[in-house]
Amino acid sequence: MRLLIFFLQLRPRRLSQTLSPVFAAGLLLFVCLFANAQSGSSRPPSQLPDPAASPAEKGDHPDFGDPATEVRTKLAIKADKKQYEENIARAKEAGEIASQLRESYEAQKTFNPEDEKKLERLEKLTRRIRNEAGGSDSSKDETDPPKAFAAAVKTVANLADELRKQVQNTPRHVISAAVINQANKLIGLIQYLRNQDRR
Repeated sequence: MRLLIFFLQLRPRRLSQTLSPVFAAGLLLFVCLFANAQSGSSRPPSQLPDPAASPAEKGDHPDFGDPATEVRTKLAIKADKKQYEENIARAKEAGEIASQLRESYEAQKTFNPEDEKKLERLEKLTRRIRNEAGGSDSSKDETDPPKAFAAAVKTVANLADELRKQVQNTPRHVISAAVINQANKLIGLIQYLRNQDRR
């Protein structure tokens, strides 16, 4: 019996001797984690974000994430894209009208009343294209017409085709001096043709 008591007394000593380093390592790990957690949250109060701060104090984007603003922005982008596509469609229509006028003049050697309406429509389209490109009605319309009426008609068709290409190659939100200049030349020639045809 004494032997049993001796073994029972011996066994806890051995067990405690093997558990001591494990317990010490666990305690050291706990202290390190606790110290690390304390040092992470010890920032000065000025660096902590203020939940009640106004949108202007938060940064450059006060409406970031606001659903109403996102919807308005998407609608504005969609309207801008539609306006750009309409301007491209105007340039295509202007090119088609100018080539129809050239073909009509080559066939008849004069303009009929329908061609006069097309000339007027071509001038309106060209003015609208110029205005969308950043020009204005106050811009001086170029008038450097060819000597012959037939050459002026061909030049109108060529200028309208070049204008169409320039409008298609000009990105949105760009004020194009080349488009404005081309439109001014075309408007000046259209006015010359309309004035010559009335004589």
